[in-house]
Amino acid sequence: MRRRQFIASVGGAAATWPLAVSAQPPAIPVIGYLSSASDESRVEAFRRGLAETGFAENRTVAIEYRFADGHYDRLPSLAADLVRRPVSVLATSGITATRAAKAATATIPIVFNTGGDPVELGLVASLARPGGNLTGVATLGKVLVAKQMELLHELVPGAASLAFLVNPSNAVAQAETSDAQAVARARGLALLVVEARSERELEPAFAAVRRQGAGALLMQADPFLSGARDALVALAARYGVATVSPFLEFARGGGLLSYGSSVTDALRLVGTYSGRILKAEKPADLPVQQAVKVELVVNLATAKALGLTIPTAVVLRADEVVE
Repeated sequence: MRRRQFIASVGGAAATWPLAVSAQPPAIPVIGYLSSASDESRVEAFRRGLAETGFAENRTVAIEYRFADGHYDRLPSLAADLVRRPVSVLATSGITATRAAKAATATIPIVFNTGGDPVELGLVASLARPGGNLTGVATLGKVLVAKQMELLHELVPGAASLAFLVNPSNAVAQAETSDAQAVARARGLALLVVEARSERELEPAFAAVRRQGAGALLMQADPFLSGARDALVALAARYGVATVSPFLEFARGGGLLSYGSSVTDALRLVGTYSGRILKAEKPADLPVQQAVKVELVVNLATAKALGLTIPTAVVLRADEVVE
């Protein structure tokens, strides 16, 4: 009797197992976010883009973050870690992170944000029809450098030489340095190239600029340099160097000039594309978007502290003026 009751109870429980399993919520997709440096404003912009396609972190999508914290040599292992996870989509910020992701997988969709021409960089077959497993958002490159030099020349017209701050760990550092040198030669200017791959190398770079008499400094559009904004603002003030950055947050945070595209807006678009891919669109069919809108931010207080007068024409052209 007891044996029959036991068998009946086991049979009844077994009958409920499929119902219990089917009642479990489905696993949510996972996105891998890979960047050379951590920047909460960019991550938040990425989340906003996902939200525009109906995805909310920790509710309908999970995000695995991997930041190299300026150590670019870590990016290949971080990318490989995300691929092993595995993730449904890889979102990348910066060319070095994008190349690491591309080397790690030929099948997982990759949505990138990078400067320059993605075709020339070997990321996609064409902007309209990327092909393969990559698509994303591209910002302007050498065009910005030419305009930044023009702005610095208007502020420091007597300068015979300028300095270019570059992160040698960046995958396109050599190419962008060559572009900057070509632009300087066309303007009849000498270009002093200074390097920094970590915060401890920033001060020696500014000291070299001052020691060698460069009239002003422009910097590479590099994720590490973007994240080092506060240190760069402080050093530019301490050494009295007129400086222009491609990152808008630089002038807003106390730097002299910023001229470039909104990286936060680009990361929002990366989030939007990532959400669309989660909804079964293919990266090969999503054209690379180009962030062609640029903004000029002028900080008049910093100009005054440096003893510079911003020409009225430059102020009138500015999209934003910080008093």
